Amino acid sequence: MKRLFDFSFAILVSAILFIPIIIIAILVKLTSKGPVLYWSDRVGINNIIFRMPKFRSMKQGTPTVATHLLKNPENALTPIGAFLRKSSLDELPQLWCILKAEMSFVGPRPALFNQDDLIELRNKHGIEKLLPGLTGWAQINGRDELQIPQKVIFEIEYMKRKNFLFDCHILFLTFLKIFYRDDISF
Repeated sequence: MKRLFDFSFAILVSAILFIPIIIIAILVKLTSKGPVLYWSDRVGINNIIFRMPKFRSMKQGTPTVATHLLKNPENALTPIGAFLRKSSLDELPQLWCILKAEMSFVGPRPALFNQDDLIELRNKHGIEKLLPGLTGWAQINGRDELQIPQKVIFEIEYMKRKNFLFDCHILFLTFLKIFYRDDISF
């Protein structure tokens, strides 16, 4: 049922947001050098690496690390990068990964391939068996503000409580977080 929901909802959202997606792509291209999409290697279900797209919000040449590890992340942003990140519009291309069944709407956010501490802690608790999500229980309970151990505690809780209604609850809370821009660093 989750896969059917993910696929159907991804088609619906893609159709509704088709024009805004095109406009964002054009704005990214007009305001900075480089490709419209940034593809990063992410850790998926069972630790399988997959390529995850985002609208590029960082300048070309920015190191491939978690944003909080950058010395001055604000300096690495493109002219519209801060807006894309605060509005979470940079995440829209991930609908492609949902359609391909590499991601779900709800699950733990996919780790960067080099986030060894997060990957190790997830493996210790069996979280690697979950399909990564566009949003998740940890995302709505702190997003950018959570330390890795706390993030994993929320992911363990999600794994124990996982069901369709809980996923719908998380999606609803995600929309509220984005609308009010809660817990979004930049």
